[in-house]
Amino acid sequence: MAQARAGLPEADRGKERRFLLRPNSLVRLEGLAAVVLAVWWYAAFGASWVLFAILFLAPDIAMLGYLAGPRAGAALYNLVHTYTTAAILAGLGTVTGHRLLVYLALILAAHIGVDRLLGFGLKYPSGFKDTHLQRL
Repeated sequence: MAQARAGLPEADRGKERRFLLRPNSLVRLEGLAAVVLAVWWYAAFGASWVLFAILFLAPDIAMLGYLAGPRAGAALYNLVHTYTTAAILAGLGTVTGHRLLVYLALILAAHIGVDRLLGFGLKYPSGFKDTHLQRL
């Protein structure tokens, strides 16, 4: 009777709740949500998909900061790869009426979302492979 109520075999009960206890899984799900919403809004604006394709990987140019050392590299990479930067761009674009800034914010949010979905996180100054999600 308990099995029918839960809809799962005894061995599988509770696994669905464990998902909520795995921050890495939640951050990946959050990344998926961000990329879906960013692409949806980008399409709703009718923005150029050529621009999207050209600039989608542009945030990774921030990795060049590592040429100045791991601390500078992590700082620059993290500055570019936070949703806060995308939100500031979107806010400035909205307030000033410059749609290009909004488009850039959506492209950046989509890029960050894909990074999080794939397990790439913000960097620690100890090295490029040390992230807030995992060691690469």
